[in-house]
Amino acid sequence: GRSMVRNMGIARDLGYLKVPPGLVVDVKALDDLPDHEVVLVCTGSQGEPMAALSRMANRDHQIRIVEGDTVILASSLIPGNENAVYRVINGLTRWGANVVHKGNAKVHVSGHASAGELLYFYNICRPRNLMPVHGEWRHLRANAELGAMTGVPHDRIVIAEDGVAVDLVEGKAKISGKVQAGYVYVDGLSVGDVGEPALKDRKILGDEGIISVFVVIDASTGKITGGPHIQARGSGIDDSAFGDVIPRITDVLERSAQDGVVEPHQMQQLVRRTLGKWVSDTYRRRPMILPVVVEV
Repeated sequence: GRSMVRNMGIARDLGYLKVPPGLVVDVKALDDLPDHEVVLVCTGSQGEPMAALSRMANRDHQIRIVEGDTVILASSLIPGNENAVYRVINGLTRWGANVVHKGNAKVHVSGHASAGELLYFYNICRPRNLMPVHGEWRHLRANAELGAMTGVPHDRIVIAEDGVAVDLVEGKAKISGKVQAGYVYVDGLSVGDVGEPALKDRKILGDEGIISVFVVIDASTGKITGGPHIQARGSGIDDSAFGDVIPRITDVLERSAQDGVVEPHQMQQLVRRTLGKWVSDTYRRRPMILPVVVEV
């Protein structure tokens, strides 16, 4: 992976990584070397879809995993990544690799300090303020309790979420406010324009499809002069099936006109509710329904 190559290059330039001459070879020379003499250090231990190891598991990489290869995942599963990591393990196993990981061998220890190590650290540093970071709420709370056990006052222990502003005034840490913080979605050339509502709509479109309804009404009387015309895309419902619900929509709109409700937006809501209930009762689906009521 490019990040692995870049990080190794930086470490070598700074003198932290000393590589004996001839040990690292160009990837183009791998075909000329016996398999048992080659070790690859790859990115993707957490199942990242575009990382080298994931691409090898999906047969989308120039390196081919073959029968007899050994793959060692020297990493701990980050909570929430289980499906992605096991997908990579399954993919590698499919091609005949022997996959060694924390679940079947002692190949990794946590990179995070244990409770005893944290206590040791706090007793050495004797901090006047403490703000645990990294982890979920249960980890932050446990870390804060360890600090309190070493003598840090509770009113000087701050647990802050993303966006929380923490001030250090007169040597005391305290929460002073909050700013907007969260995911910024990049969609094509737009940055931040797409939010949760748009993504929710896209998920509905992808999972359930869309049904459009077109109705023309008389502007003065509210009577139907054209339609309803219904089309479905991606919902799995044939257009001919809507013959059963068209009379219901027509009846609802006619009764609405008789009651004096002729505003297009209100009539669109009536169409959406009527069609949505029919689709739910008949097919147990909830597609996006797009009603269009035009006045003439």
